[in-house]
Formats: sequence, C-alpha cells, structure tokens
Amino acid sequence: MKRILVVDDVAEVRMMIQQVLKRNGYEVDSIDNGRQCVEKVLSFKPDLIILDIMMPEVHGFDVLKILKANEATRGVGVIMCSAKGYKPDQDTAMQLGADDFLPKPFDNQQLVDMTKKYFGGHSAVAIPLIMNTAETAACKPYLPALDTSRAYFRFWGTRGSTPVAGERYARYGGNTPCFEVGWGNEMVIFDAGSGIRELGIHLMKDHLRPLHIFIGHTHWDHIQGFPFFLPAYVPGAELHIYGASGFGKDLESVFSGQLDADYFPIQLSDMKSKMEFIHLKENPVKIGKVLVFWEYVHHPGAAVGFKIEMNRKKITYISDNEFLQGYLGSPKDVTSKLLAPYKQVMDFIAGSDILITESQYPNDEYAQKIGWGHTALSNGCLLCKLTGVKHWIVTHHDPAHDDEFLDRKLLLTKQILTDIEYPIQVCHAFDGFMEYV
Repeated sequence: MKRILVVDDVAEVRMMIQQVLKRNGYEVDSIDNGRQCVEKVLSFKPDLIILDIMMPEVHGFDVLKILKANEATRGVGVIMCSAKGYKPDQDTAMQLGADDFLPKPFDNQQLVDMTKKYFGGHSAVAIPLIMNTAETAACKPYLPALDTSRAYFRFWGTRGSTPVAGERYARYGGNTPCFEVGWGNEMVIFDAGSGIRELGIHLMKDHLRPLHIFIGHTHWDHIQGFPFFLPAYVPGAELHIYGASGFGKDLESVFSGQLDADYFPIQLSDMKSKMEFIHLKENPVKIGKVLVFWEYVHHPGAAVGFKIEMNRKKITYISDNEFLQGYLGSPKDVTSKLLAPYKQVMDFIAGSDILITESQYPNDEYAQKIGWGHTALSNGCLLCKLTGVKHWIVTHHDPAHDDEFLDRKLLLTKQILTDIEYPIQVCHAFDGFMEYV
C-alpha cells in the first residue's frame, strides 16, 4: 500500500484529501505545518508528499528545498498543492524538484488522477492556472455593470474662499463650492462657486433638463462661477435659483450685481435661459422624488444648510457653519450651556446617513479666525458625535491648505474622532468625488 503524507495548514483541506485518498486505497497521514515535515517524513516514510505552499512558520518552497537537499528524503515524490497556481509559482515548484502541481480548488477526481499519474510513472505535464472544477464549470460569468440610474452625489468644487491652482492642489482640486445630487430625471445643484463652470460644460453634452440651484449664502466663493455657467446662456433652458431671505439685497439683485457692466461684459438680462429666483419659504422643497430641507446655520449673513432626502437616504450638506464659536477647549469638556445655541442645527443634522460639512481650521489656526464663520477641527468632530452621523465627508478646504496639508489634517481628524470614542468613517471631498447612494 502506497503511503502519502499531506502537509497543509487548513484542517478542512487536510481532512478532505485524506478521505479521498484513503477511499482509493492509499495509507495517508497528515501534519499542519512545514516545520515538522522532514521529521514526519523520516518516521512515516511516505512514497509521496502533497505539500501546500502558503503555510506558517516554514514556507512550502522552503520545505521543498530542505527535502531535496536531504539525501534521506530526496527521492520522495512531491506534488505541490496550492491556491497560488500562477505560472511563476508552478515554474518555481518544478525547478525546485516538485513532480507535479495541483492548483486549488480541485475536484476529488483531479486529485486521484494526479496521484495515480505519479505512481504510474508518467512525467509531469503542464497544469492549468485554474483547475476547472465542477463548481467553476457550472458558474455563469458574473459581469456587473455600473447602474447609473441610482441616486448619486458629486462634488464639482470643494475649496472655500477663493479658487487655487497648481501641482500642490492636484489631488483635492481648487474650485470653490458646487455640489450636485441626482436621482432619475431630477438634478439639484447646491452653490455656484467656480466648480459650476465644469458642471455646466458637462451638462451641455446632454439634453438640458430643468435645473434647480440652491445657494447656501451669497458670499463670493459660492456664486462666483455663475457667470460662466453655460446652460444659463441657452435659450429655453430653465433655471430655478433658490436662496434664503435675510440678505442685504434680494437674490436676483445679488446675481444681477455681480454681472454689472463694471465687473463683467455680459449682464443678467443677456442670458437667454428662463430664470426664476425663489426665496425659500416651503420646507421641504419638493423636486420630483427629491426633498430638500433647509435650515439657517451659523455663518455671517443669511446662510443656510440643506438636507436632501432621496432613495431612502438623508444627505446633509452644510458648506459653512461655525459650531461652538470661540470654543478652544477639549471636546470632552463641552457643556450643555455651550451647546444650547446650536440645538436647532444639531437637530437638523441628526439622523443623516451622510454629513457633508466643513471643519476648516485646525485648532491652532482657528484661534486666529474666530468669528469668520468656520468650525475648528475638534469642534467639528464633536458635532459628528453629538448628531450621531456615521459618515462624514469634509469639504470647504482652506485655499492655504495644499494636498500634503490636507492629508495630515485628515489623519489628525481620525485621531481626534478616536480620542472622543467616535471613530466613524471620514474622508475629504475633492473635485470630481462621486458616490452612488
């Protein structure tokens, strides 16, 4: 009776091989590591070894080298058996003295046939990289295609204050705020910073649908791209532009003012699209299947944040918001008295699946910029914990913060979240960032 030693660190594989070979008339023993292989070979005296490659302590190839270097074990046959069935691994095994190579997974009959082939004295033949088992043969090819009909959001601009350019900003981008969401035939745009220019070019490639543009506030970085928004010049295109009341001027006057002849060669009246300026009153605003809720936030002037409900998801987008204005202490020491003025915004954020908001300044920078309308990093982390969000996308990056700075800032953000025992998923938005929901 021929003896076979199975060397594999996975118990299920060892047992399966043993059972199959025993049923076919072989005497079989096994061990679970390469370190004891030579000792076991000397005591069991097998005629053939079925040897795994990826094993702890001693790698299968190292075991093979040891076996072939030892005069007492050199003549024992070896079939390498591994999920690493790549051609370089097969070639290495044969060069080191293996008699054959059995890629995993394999059918029982393939194992029996290769064992019989060895004992029948047949020379090794080329082995396929993947064994065609009954399971693999029965599988239909799985070729998933991206479902672009799903609800989505996309960033066209993620920078605050002013656009920036250059190789130091290549990864996160330099356009000022513009955020798009869509579901089915509905598209909603938030803010008209310089990023809306790229969005406009993109929209011109297709049939223009009615566009709904919500302006968080009318500071320059949130409207400066509108004069370069190509759909605004298309006859018959529909633009519905929403903003909150409380500005020094009405919304249409603000947009008209930035296109004054002293600033720009084309005036608002020269744009051929059908434009409607709407002051936010209804809450939520319903656009097809998309609901847009809004709430006033803490930023100089009349500023609002938005919560979008679509496809059973809640995405909150608040580009500018100074949470815990002037607070420089530890997030662990914040009192209910300090939080009281922010309850309305916190309630608005609570329950969001995704929070998209700023935390523009690391704490040392924030000390010099209190009252500018932006949140200190640790205070932003605390806001996430207090509102229970599970995914935070940080946007509205300071123009002075290049790619390297933002990478380090993100690491610090994760550290703070861990320190306050709320290590949620967090990332930085960048121009072009897109996700389906």
